[in-house]
Amino acid sequence: MEVKDYMKLPYTRMVQEINDESGHYFYGSILELDGCQSTSDTLMGLYESLNEAMEGYFEVKQENNLPIPVPETTNNYSGKFLVRIPKSLHQRLVIEAEKEGVSLNQLALYKLAL
Repeated sequence: MEVKDYMKLPYTRMVQEINDESGHYFYGSILELDGCQSTSDTLMGLYESLNEAMEGYFEVKQENNLPIPVPETTNNYSGKFLVRIPKSLHQRLVIEAEKEGVSLNQLALYKLAL
């Protein structure tokens, strides 16, 4: 595949708005491409700079005959996973869910999404 072909694939863009001692800006990375990241003062600028970072990433990988990860589709995932937790934590979560008037599953989903 050529760089332009990889650029058409649905890679996952992670975007975070930052306000720190260096000012206000946006940080973005490509989830599937380790180290592929960029920053910009605007969201549109971040989108453009991430595209440039991706192109550079793909070019370097191809020049060095290194494998390029492709994005995974949600079809490969069931949406379920099992987590074992201590009984005391289970108790606290059930009590918190009851206080909030939601199911334990809804509470866990909310906490994981943070």
